[in-house]
Amino acid sequence: MSVRRLADASVQPASFAFNKANAAAAQQWIAKYPKGREQSAIIPLLMIAQEQEGWVTKAAIETISDMLGMPRIRGLEVATFYTQYQLNPVGTRAHIQVCGTTPCMLRGSEALMDVCRSKIHHDQFHTNDKGTLSWEEVECLGACVNAPMVMIFKDTFEDLTPERLAEIIDLYDAGKGAEVKPGPQNGRHGSEPAGGLKTLTSEKAILKSTRDKEAKAAAKAAKDAAAAAPAAVSAAVVSQAPAGPASGPVAPSKSAKPKTDAPETSPALATPSPVKVAPATEKAASVRAPRHSAANANQADPEVEAVSKPRSGPKTKAEPAAAFKAPETKQPAAKTAKPSLEDRNRPAGIERPATVDDLKLISGVGPKIEGILHSLGIYTFAQVASWKKAEREWVDGYLNFRDRIERDDWVKQAKALAKGGVAEYIRVFGKKPV
Repeated sequence: MSVRRLADASVQPASFAFNKANAAAAQQWIAKYPKGREQSAIIPLLMIAQEQEGWVTKAAIETISDMLGMPRIRGLEVATFYTQYQLNPVGTRAHIQVCGTTPCMLRGSEALMDVCRSKIHHDQFHTNDKGTLSWEEVECLGACVNAPMVMIFKDTFEDLTPERLAEIIDLYDAGKGAEVKPGPQNGRHGSEPAGGLKTLTSEKAILKSTRDKEAKAAAKAAKDAAAAAPAAVSAAVVSQAPAGPASGPVAPSKSAKPKTDAPETSPALATPSPVKVAPATEKAASVRAPRHSAANANQADPEVEAVSKPRSGPKTKAEPAAAFKAPETKQPAAKTAKPSLEDRNRPAGIERPATVDDLKLISGVGPKIEGILHSLGIYTFAQVASWKKAEREWVDGYLNFRDRIERDDWVKQAKALAKGGVAEYIRVFGKKPV
């Protein structure tokens, strides 16, 4: 990604303030985030500022950062990272974003950019002489079926030709952009095929009530046909019966397959012959499936293995000592016993004072851990700040933290909180305690 920088100081306004409506909208966005997470509203607030001013100014970034209580450099990082924010002045009536990704490129987006070069400015991010129009090439805008396309403000214009884009640009330049209907510009509806719908032209296939009616009608027709079939079958049997002694129907040639007597799998019921074999005859001609043998099933085929041996057995091949094992397959480490409460390295506890410190302000301490610390007589930041290495190791082992106290540096956090509370913590760590 190319480096994005703020506009030159010569075009930057001296200050920024939301108008009354946008100020209310900004407060609504901030209220959507929990207490302490208001900085997450930076993205929607920058968008509101851009919609108000047309582009994101340095003053807007600084004002919004101050509103959210975040360092201004953080706001600058967000504004310069996302390409949705315009960091330079754009056209006052339209800023045209031309999609140049593969589907649009194959459908003629280069010709659309040529129109922008001839009607607005040869280079991107430059306004025309009147300052009313500007343009840029962007990545996929999400309407690939209707390529090529452009976006103006929040509206997309699809299925464009160079001539149609030229007309749209002229209308926006004349202040008549509201007259242009967004969406496909060739008459198609949504993203249907250009030649019109060829499938799903009726709701019959997707409505359960319609499918149920059709199923009932088909079942009734099949029942009526089955009722009329016996007479026709009898006549066919009489006319086709050979001379000689009478004999019963012969089962089909595939009747030796196991379980062919089941009606749903019986080939006799699927044959095109008008003469059907009765299920009883089919069942008599069928054979039982072979009895399962675990030993035979586990025997390797000599043609494949070149030796007669079982496929599997009680012994498994040993893995190399250095074989990699996925973390989820590793056996959990055995838990070590908690250190004794009588250990000389246990931190000294005190009687519960009238006012106890909120130990949850230390990163890594939650309500449960705070309760355990209270049970050990630890109630103040000063106590934690005074722990020596041996005492930290004892608490770490008692909580089964595996060096978490050292990683989170509880002692440094506690010293800052004991010295000046949250304000001192912010000065030392550059953020609020969480």
